[in-house]
Parts: sequence; structure tokens; C-alpha cells
Amino acid sequence: MFEIYRESTYNRKYRVVYYSDLGDHDKDKEINRAMAGDHVFDGFLGGQGKRDAKKVITGLLARLNDGEELSPAEIGRELEPYLD
Repeated sequence: MFEIYRESTYNRKYRVVYYSDLGDHDKDKEINRAMAGDHVFDGFLGGQGKRDAKKVITGLLARLNDGEELSPAEIGRELEPYLD
């Protein structure tokens, strides 16, 4: 499972957290950071295309952080081949 969110702090950057990839040492910190932000999109990634999906998500984050406005529906369309 992953979540794209926008930070609630001053810089308001878009970020992603991959909950299934979190280790014990960073789990609480990353979950708290995501929960404090503004939810944008979440979903479950399929096993085979997970690496490709992460590349797409990285690209989406870059576009969002560059000021492009993407709706959750648009994000979902781009990630549709990778979502379970």
C-alpha cells in the first residue's frame, strides 16, 4: 500500500509513503508525517509492476511539485495498470 500526500508544513511538497516498505526504525515517523499531511491518492501496487509503478509515482510527484495540478482521477488513470 502507498499514499501520495502533500506536506502540511511550510514548503507543502508532495510526497509518497510506501507503507509495505517501511522498516521498524522509520515506520512511526513516516506514518505520522503522512497523517499530518493532506491526502491526495492511495492504493495497492501489484507485485510484478511495482518497480515501474514507483517510477511513474516519482514522475507524478515531480509534476505536482513543479506546480502541475493533477486530480486524484488523473493520478489513478496513470497508475491504473499497476494498481491491484
